[in-house]
Amino acid sequence: MIKNFFILFLSLLIITGCGSPGQPEEAEDTERTELTPGERGFLNNLASLCGQSFRGEQIFLAEGRDSWEDEELIMHVTVCEEDRVHIPFHVSEDESRTWMFLVEDGRLRLRHDHRYPDGTPHDVHLYGGYSDGEGTEYRQHFPVDEFSKREVLDEERGREWQVVLDEDMTTYSYRLLYYGEIVLQADFDLTNPL
Repeated sequence: MIKNFFILFLSLLIITGCGSPGQPEEAEDTERTELTPGERGFLNNLASLCGQSFRGEQIFLAEGRDSWEDEELIMHVTVCEEDRVHIPFHVSEDESRTWMFLVEDGRLRLRHDHRYPDGTPHDVHLYGGYSDGEGTEYRQHFPVDEFSKREVLDEERGREWQVVLDEDMTTYSYRLLYYGEIVLQADFDLTNPL
């Protein structure tokens, strides 16, 4: 009987030590309960622009990508709440994009909301990443998250999004990087609201 109990005990120990196969890959993202001071300050800086719209321009584009050079780029800071800031981003007549800065799981997350004119989501929708926790009130880096890699984006390119505000709040820069190299940068002039 003691031998059977010992075998049962070892079996349970091995099973529980292996973990549950259904655990989400982003479980480490839920460990924090509140934003870092840099994340909170960044969200507050974005919210300070609420109700305003700004014109932008493509600053850099890697070869082989569709250019926005001849397009009119406008960002509108619309929703500004304690746990979210939404910035619809228009490329000429294309109004399908919204940058969503959200407090999720105690962290700052960037999601890209893409919708058709009738409001239905695109197939490539709500992708993005959590802040790496190292940013400041003026700069945040968002490495691609597991949800985006698994469910939305068709390949892994070491994606990261950087959003940078000048410390004097004159420029908003949106950057997309692949493996640490900038492939797209658009800057918006915050000194001249539309």
